[in-house]
Amino acid sequence: MNSSKVWYVTGASQGLGLILVKKLLDEGYRVAATSRTADTLNRLVGLCDKTRFLALAVDLTNVDSIQQSVAQTIATFGQIDVVVNNAGYGMACTAEETSEQDIRNIFNINVLAAIDVTKSVLPVMRQQRSGYFINISSVAGFVGAPGWSIYSATKAAVTAFSEVLAADVKEFGIKVTIAEPSGFRTGFLTKDSLAFTESRIEGYEAVKSTQQRYLAMDGQQAGDPDKAAEIFIELAENVEPPLHLFMGADAYHRATEKLSFMLTEAEKWKATSFAADFGS
Repeated sequence: MNSSKVWYVTGASQGLGLILVKKLLDEGYRVAATSRTADTLNRLVGLCDKTRFLALAVDLTNVDSIQQSVAQTIATFGQIDVVVNNAGYGMACTAEETSEQDIRNIFNINVLAAIDVTKSVLPVMRQQRSGYFINISSVAGFVGAPGWSIYSATKAAVTAFSEVLAADVKEFGIKVTIAEPSGFRTGFLTKDSLAFTESRIEGYEAVKSTQQRYLAMDGQQAGDPDKAAEIFIELAENVEPPLHLFMGADAYHRATEKLSFMLTEAEKWKATSFAADFGS
């Protein structure tokens, strides 16, 4: 492995982000990592070697703060080779019971922050003629479940953005992978990471039962975050990483079932699709 690479990881103070940062440092990489407070991140990581680790206090809703962190990373390490847009949180709710501000807040972190980080790093990678983005989406962005409409919308946006980004930057030697995991034991379903609004409206039975089933899974998810971190490191060393990576057996099965359904439905309505064109 090329341990001279510099990684920039957002949302590194807990869960998968923190596990990834620690593993990267254990394997000799240089890492810049973001959190709300640098002191907390330094304490959690427990590494005093400032030649390899840079803890960054970043407000991901503030473009200037993001750009300053990127500039500080370049000033410290001279390059950025891998970006992991990991910051984000979940939201379980019904659409009609979710406030406008709560919707804007989750889009600001889950979507706009990832776009702003990407925009800030792209000039560096274009100049290098190399680079790699791992954007953390979710299988929920492709196959949503009742009660997760807003969260699924944010992850679908990350996926769509990343797909087109990959085509846009290919000529510069920059690669993109969309990581689309199912349930991992990262604290995602804890009160500190999940915005949960219990439905008070009569009905919505599918939403209520699905939400309760998911909440009961906390700590029992099949996904291993240590293995996910190892996979990310392996992907960064692969000359042809995938554009989409469904992570976990559940994610794979849910995605392939939907793909099969979509193909069947598209063929069933093929004549109607073609009938929309001039001359049909």
